[in-house]
Amino acid sequence: MQEHDPRAMRQYYDLMVGYLTAVCARYITQEEQQKDVLQESFIKIFGAIDQFDYRGDGSLHAWSRRVVVNEALSALRQDKQLTAFSYTEQLPDVPEEDPDSDDVPAEVIQHFIRELPEGYRTVFNLYVFEDHSHQEIAEMLHIKESSSASQLSRAKSILAKKINEYKAHNNDKQ
Repeated sequence: MQEHDPRAMRQYYDLMVGYLTAVCARYITQEEQQKDVLQESFIKIFGAIDQFDYRGDGSLHAWSRRVVVNEALSALRQDKQLTAFSYTEQLPDVPEEDPDSDDVPAEVIQHFIRELPEGYRTVFNLYVFEDHSHQEIAEMLHIKESSSASQLSRAKSILAKKINEYKAHNNDKQ
C-alpha cells in the first residue's frame, strides 16, 4: 500500500474498519468517542504507514490493532476515565475456575465485558485480548502491578457472576 494511493487506503479501510471498530468498542463504550478514536487511529495508521515494518502475514493487522488500542487508552486517559480504579459492587463468591461459557453467545459475553467498570474492562482487555502481562499493563496505565492483577481478578469475578446468572435465567426458560 502506497502512502498516497487513495484506492489502496480505501481498500485497507474497508477491509479493516469492522475489525478495528470491534477492538475499539472493547475499550470505548460511547459511540461518538469510538468514532473519534477510530478516526484518529486511521489518521495515524495512514500517516505512519511508511514506517511500518512488514514481518509477515498478520503483521499489518496486529500493528493496526495496536494503534487503535493505544489511541483508545489515550482517549480514556485524556477523559480521566482510567484514574478511577475502584468499584464498590460486592464481588460474587465464585469458584476460582472460569465458568463454562460455551453455550453463551459471543455477543452476550461482549456485552458483559462492555458493562464492566472502565478500569476493570481496560485491564481485562489488555490481559485477555492483547496478551499483555501485568507488568506491561501497569506500565501502560501507570498503576501498580498488583493493581492490574486485582483489577483482572475482579473483572473475572463480575463476568463469572453475569455468565452464571445468564445461564441460570436461560435454563429456567427451557
